[in-house]
Amino acid sequence: MEFEFFMHACTKRGDMNSGLIKKIEDKSCVVGIVGLGYVGIPLMLRFVEAGFSVVGFDIDQDKVDVLNSGRSPIEHIPSAAIASAIDSGFKAVCGFEGVREADALILCVPTPLNKYREPDISCIISTVDGIVPHLRAGQLVSLESTTYPGTTEEELLPRMQSSGLRVGTDVFLVFSPEREDPGNPDYTTRTIPKVCGGVTPACSEVGCALYGMVIDKVVPVSSTRAAEMTKLLENIHRAINIGLVNEMKIVADKMGIDIHEVIRAAATKPFGFVPYYPGPGLGGHCIPIDPFYLTWKAREFGVHTRFIELAGEVNSSMPEWVVQKIIQALNDRGMAVKGARVLVLGVAYKKNVDDMRESPAIRLMELLKARGAILEYSDPHVPEFRCDHSQTSFSDLKSVPLTSEIISDFDLLLLTTNHDRFDYSLIKENAKLIVDTRGVFSGALPNVVKA
Repeated sequence: MEFEFFMHACTKRGDMNSGLIKKIEDKSCVVGIVGLGYVGIPLMLRFVEAGFSVVGFDIDQDKVDVLNSGRSPIEHIPSAAIASAIDSGFKAVCGFEGVREADALILCVPTPLNKYREPDISCIISTVDGIVPHLRAGQLVSLESTTYPGTTEEELLPRMQSSGLRVGTDVFLVFSPEREDPGNPDYTTRTIPKVCGGVTPACSEVGCALYGMVIDKVVPVSSTRAAEMTKLLENIHRAINIGLVNEMKIVADKMGIDIHEVIRAAATKPFGFVPYYPGPGLGGHCIPIDPFYLTWKAREFGVHTRFIELAGEVNSSMPEWVVQKIIQALNDRGMAVKGARVLVLGVAYKKNVDDMRESPAIRLMELLKARGAILEYSDPHVPEFRCDHSQTSFSDLKSVPLTSEIISDFDLLLLTTNHDRFDYSLIKENAKLIVDTRGVFSGALPNVVKA
């Protein structure tokens, strides 16, 4: 593996360091995963698969019970995989009981934004405060949660050293950003390269040793700050390019040009172009959030990240633009939004998953409801509407099955998430009006409006 050159170049930095690396290499190291969600569970499964003893920690007792019963709380992760992990010795616990027994602790906790669109690292802080009283010499702590550069050194390091243990000698601290892409069949936890940066060279050595046992390629970087910035760059790159094609979509729409046709044509160029696709807004746990972590931290250094913020403005405006297209489409047919029966197709933030975090469909539903639309939704991956969002007026909704009779009963179908399980021929043949935000329907169709 590629991390071996890095490991060879490092000299031994003490018995604690070499002792922990030896436990990692002979797989007697106990791995603790803190936070059993979309990142923590796949990572747990990979460590179990590689032959490690794994304990999972979470503050949600219901989730812990589900996992310990051998069931999966996430649709795209099969329950059979969880059951197999249980058979191999995995167990989940609520709280931090047993943290001391783990040799490596990997933190995979949420880092959302607060109501002011500023970073909320309270889950990281509360988690570290919860584990510090249980820390002992010979442990590794790895933070995987997306955050601003400096978090590991400014927040985790002093808390860990308050225990009297010296980071880099007694205990070890690294940042290794998660790179999960839920529902993507082409990449697995094992095959996605892992970036890792430590507070000290000894920390990096231990962190790379651990991840090198379960990930095909480990990419060492010089510091935790470099690793933190790497994660932000990856997703800001996507956010900016999506902002570009969203703006191009508006221009193309004014000119009567199908932007999806243009992107498909441009993508045939074998160099210098990477296709990104427009949509109704950004969703998920990374792209809508990560840019705000950097812009917030950059202000501390007197830097105004104009380019990033401009892309954010464009992407944030997409739901309102889609609503205006809906208003226009209904108006062209002599109808108003108020009182119109609208069926939203897809409330997950991306295709073929059940994850609703930051889904643009939620914002679209809020805007349409405020204008008097009567809303229902259909999503084969989300049978019941669930969201931690402040909007609770949709909590009683359940997914509507798609039949020709049901489809034809609605005034408008709003396609927000292009799940493969939707029968698009059935939709096209029976819908009175479709507003397509994903470019599913190609060509000029009398009942389809592109948005």
